Amino acid sequence: MTKMIEVIGLKKNFKHTQALKDVTFHVDAGEVVGYIGPNGAGKSTTIRILLGILHASGGEAKIFGKDVWKDALKIHEKIAYVPGDVNLWPNLTGGQVIDLFMKLQGSSANQARREELIQKFELDPKKKARSYSKGNRQKIALIAALASDADLYIFDEPTSGLDPLMEAVFQEEVEKIKAQGKAILLSSHILSEVERLCDRVAIIRQGEIIEEGTLEDLRHLTRFQYHVETKEEPIGLKDVCAVHDLVITGKKAVFQAESDKINEILQAIMPYHVVKLESQPPTLEELFMRHYEGK
Repeated sequence: MTKMIEVIGLKKNFKHTQALKDVTFHVDAGEVVGYIGPNGAGKSTTIRILLGILHASGGEAKIFGKDVWKDALKIHEKIAYVPGDVNLWPNLTGGQVIDLFMKLQGSSANQARREELIQKFELDPKKKARSYSKGNRQKIALIAALASDADLYIFDEPTSGLDPLMEAVFQEEVEKIKAQGKAILLSSHILSEVERLCDRVAIIRQGEIIEEGTLEDLRHLTRFQYHVETKEEPIGLKDVCAVHDLVITGKKAVFQAESDKINEILQAIMPYHVVKLESQPPTLEELFMRHYEGK
């Protein structure tokens, strides 16, 4: 596979703070890699180095086999980037901003794609940018990026401020560009988005990659938290292999289980006459607390 992004032993120091400590991962052509972790973990610092905005303190970072610092201008001709907080020129219309972004990226001719995306994201391009909500500002950047003819897309919290319907549109578009053999680096706090889109995940905490692999490799990270109340003590849950960290208190039980094991759980608790069943997906912060505290 062609490595579109290759990061080896990347380090970044800010005076007395080491933001990145020996970060290593890669993104291949036709692949979506999720880059996830809590706030302050080093995700945005890594992305700024990849974009040539920050100079690394050590290690290597290459895009298309070129050094991200020395060859930034050449690299930028074939990448598209969307940050999590988009600032626009207030006196320009949304359509003018999209055109400007596309011209800067070299994709001004792709007007049909531009119009298609404006319709899909339900954007009014005639309004002044100053009147846009955060979600609409995000749509502007997404439309310009997705309409570009890039080989690599870097998304840093791209759906921040979007409603669930627009998140779904974004996810559909990412799947399309992946099918075209493009590469995508996706930094997101939305675990369901990462699970749907990503082939592999690199998890960073305190400037270090602590887990990397396919979603199947990291399936233990996606356990839901379940709360069950029954009319009788649900002791049958003790015999269910899919149930982890089970605590039974009288007629109530709390445990963890993979989200695809719901049928096994239902079969185990139905004989005890279910009064209440609640499930809650883990947040990234909970995942780190659960699996990595003290490591």
